[in-house]
Amino acid sequence: MITALNAAELREAIAPGKSVGLVPTMGALHAGHVSLLSRARAENDVVVMSLFVNPTQFNDPDDFDKYPRDLDRDRRTAEEAGVDIVFAPEAQTMYPTGFDTVVTVRALSSVLEGASRPGHFAGVCTVVAKLLNAVAPTRAYFGQKDYQQLQVINRMTRDLNMPVEIVSCPIVREADGLAMSSRNVRLSEDDRKAAPVLSKALAYVQDIADTGVHDAYQLRAWLAQTIEVEALAKLDYAVIVDPCDLKEVDTIDHGAVALVAAAFGSVRLIDNRILRPASGPEVRR
Repeated sequence: MITALNAAELREAIAPGKSVGLVPTMGALHAGHVSLLSRARAENDVVVMSLFVNPTQFNDPDDFDKYPRDLDRDRRTAEEAGVDIVFAPEAQTMYPTGFDTVVTVRALSSVLEGASRPGHFAGVCTVVAKLLNAVAPTRAYFGQKDYQQLQVINRMTRDLNMPVEIVSCPIVREADGLAMSSRNVRLSEDDRKAAPVLSKALAYVQDIADTGVHDAYQLRAWLAQTIEVEALAKLDYAVIVDPCDLKEVDTIDHGAVALVAAAFGSVRLIDNRILRPASGPEVRR
C-alpha cells in the first residue's frame, strides 16, 4: 500500500487506464468505512482512500480538536481492506497560503445540518471537489448515514459536470441499532446507552407507516416524541422530507426520508431512514 502526501505523488501512483474507486474519510475508521472500502475494492482496479480531517467543515473548533485521530491504526485498517493508495495530505497542502475558493450548493446546504452548522457544507463541497480533482476517480463512495451530505455531493457533481459516479452505500449499525460513527467513541457510558433511541425512533415511524399512516405531520410528531422521551437526548430536528430536494412533505405516498439529529452530552449524532409507504386499503391519510 502506497501513502501519497500530495497530488503529484497521488497522480504518479495511479496507473493510467485503470478504474479508480475513491473513499473519502477523515480517519477514525470503523466497520462502516470498511464496508465502503470493500465495495470500492469489488468494483474497481485501484482503490484510493483519502485520510484528511478537514478543518473547513467544522464550525466548532473544539469539535475539530476532539475529533479522534490514529493514523497508524487507520493505515493498518486500510491495508487489511485492500486499499492500494492512502492519500494523507497535510492541511497546508490542501489549503495553501492564499487559498480563497469555496464551492457551495446553495439550497440543499441551507437546511437541517446546514442550518445547525453554518459553513459546514461549503467546507465539505470544497474538500470533496479538491479530492475528486486530485484523484480523478471513476467512482466515489459515500455512506447513507450522512444523507444530506450525499444529496449535496450528488448535486455538486451533476451541476459541475464532474465525470464521476457517486455511489451510495447502506448505513452500518452496531448490534443495538446505533449508526456507526467516528464520534461514537466520545460518548459517555450513559450517553452510549441512550443513543440508540435515534434508530429505534426511526424504526418505530416505519412501523406506524406500515399500518397505513402516511400523514407526514403525524409521523414527524411520533418521531420527535419518541426521541424526546429519552432524557439524555437533546433533539435538534426530526423531519420527514423529499428524498431529493430535502423539502418537508405532507405525505409519504411517493416516498420520503426521515432525518434526525440530537446531542448526547457534547456529542452530536445524526441518523436517517428511507420510509416505505404502505399499500392497499389500509392507507390512512
